[in-house]
Amino acid sequence: MDRSELDSATSDERLVARAQQGDAGAFEQLVRRHQDRLYNLCLRLSGSRTQAEDLAQAAMLQAFEALPRFEARSRFYTWLFRIAVNLAHSYRRRQRRAPASLDAMDADGGSRPVAENWALDPLERMDRAEQAERLGRALAELDEEFRAAVVLKDIEELDYATIAEVLDVPIGTVKSRIHRGRKILRAALTACDDEEDARDRVRT
Repeated sequence: MDRSELDSATSDERLVARAQQGDAGAFEQLVRRHQDRLYNLCLRLSGSRTQAEDLAQAAMLQAFEALPRFEARSRFYTWLFRIAVNLAHSYRRRQRRAPASLDAMDADGGSRPVAENWALDPLERMDRAEQAERLGRALAELDEEFRAAVVLKDIEELDYATIAEVLDVPIGTVKSRIHRGRKILRAALTACDDEEDARDRVRT
């Protein structure tokens, strides 16, 4: 853990302690600190902007209700991510047969809210939007356990130990899921490229 992560964790611990003592403002600070990252995680797990908002709100509400029982054996944000992942898994199981909405997948995979970058020229924005759609479709091919592991590692850029903490599985299981998930993801992206090439040939 680097200095910035250590400072953040220490600050979270103080805010959690204050919130557990009934300081509503402290929990509001925790929400503001983590809501963007939480939303982006939920977006990549659900594939739907609307559902991501609902999942993020539900995760924060569940965290608030469970906060008196939080014993700080893990960092607050990993605990919050674990809640969100579990909620997303429950949602996907209910919606397994429903097509995923891909309109809001962030093209560059950064940990920030999805938004248009108007500094880019229109062609570059279009290219990023197409990449986002391809990524969304490919991620939708992954089972929940592989999708969560790949998103946490390759998009959220968490280390193996933290992912294991979030998913509540051994590190070896995390590495296996990431390896298998990446393999499926590569195949899905290749299939998307092949489909696009076939459509282009038909048009010409």
